Amino acid sequence: MRADLRMIQRIGFSSVCRLSLFMFVAMVFLSSRAGAQTVDEVIAKNIEARGGLDKLQSIRSIRTTAKFTQGSFRADFRQENKRADKVREEIIIQGMAQVQAYDGKTGWQISPFGGRKDPELLSQDDLKSLAVDADMDGPLIQYKEKGHKAELVGHDSMEGTDCFKIKLSMKNGDVRYYYLDTDSYLELKVEIQTTIRGALQESELYYGDYEQVNGIYYAFTIEQAQKGSSSRAQISVEKIEQNIPLEDANFSMPVSKPEARAPSAGK
Repeated sequence: MRADLRMIQRIGFSSVCRLSLFMFVAMVFLSSRAGAQTVDEVIAKNIEARGGLDKLQSIRSIRTTAKFTQGSFRADFRQENKRADKVREEIIIQGMAQVQAYDGKTGWQISPFGGRKDPELLSQDDLKSLAVDADMDGPLIQYKEKGHKAELVGHDSMEGTDCFKIKLSMKNGDVRYYYLDTDSYLELKVEIQTTIRGALQESELYYGDYEQVNGIYYAFTIEQAQKGSSSRAQISVEKIEQNIPLEDANFSMPVSKPEARAPSAGK
C-alpha cells in the first residue's frame, strides 16, 4: 500500500512538472505573440508618427528648397511635387538649372551643363527613381494599392539605434529596406537596390534632423551614398512650403522651339 502511495506521488509530481513546463512555454509563446507586430501595424505607426494619413493626404502640393553638398561641390536644390504623381527637381548653379521632371506619364530633362539646352526624354531606367519621388506620400503608404509587397524582416541596428527593418519589393522591380526607429517609428535609413542598364546598383539614404511643419514631420537632413562608400552627398533643407499654387505646365515637357535660320547671302 505504501509502495502504491509512493508511485502515485511520483506520478503526481511528474504531471505537475509537465503541466508547469507546458504553462511556461504557453505563456512565453502567447507573450511573444502579444508583443509581436505585423508589417502593417509597424507601417501604420510610421504613418501616425509622420502626422497621420489624413493630414499627409491633405497636402496637395509641396516645394522643398535646400542646399546640395558633395565634397567641394555646392549647389542649390529645389523639388516641387503636386498630386497626382507630378515632380520637378532642379539643381541650380550660378543661375543655370539641371532639370528633371515627370508629369505622371512622361519623364524628361534639360541638361545645360552637358551642352543640351533642349528638353529630352528620360530612359525608363533613369525615370525609375524620379517616378518614386513623384509619390508625395512615399511607397509605404497604401503599398498594396500601388502594387508593392512589404514584409517585416525583424530588427536591425542603424548606427546604434534599434530599428524595425521592412523589406519593400516594389512594382518597378526595385527592392527597398526601410529602417524605422523602434521608439519614434520614423525612417532613419533606406537601402535601395535597383537595376540600371542591366547592372545592380545599391545606394543608401540617411534621414535626420526631423522637424514639424504644420503638423507633419519631415527630415531636414538627407544623406546619400553608394553602399559601402564613406563619401556621402548631403541635402540640407532650408524651407518646406505646403499647398502652394503650382502650374501643371511646370511638370510637362516643353516643346522645343525651332532654331531661327540665318538669312541667306544677298537677302
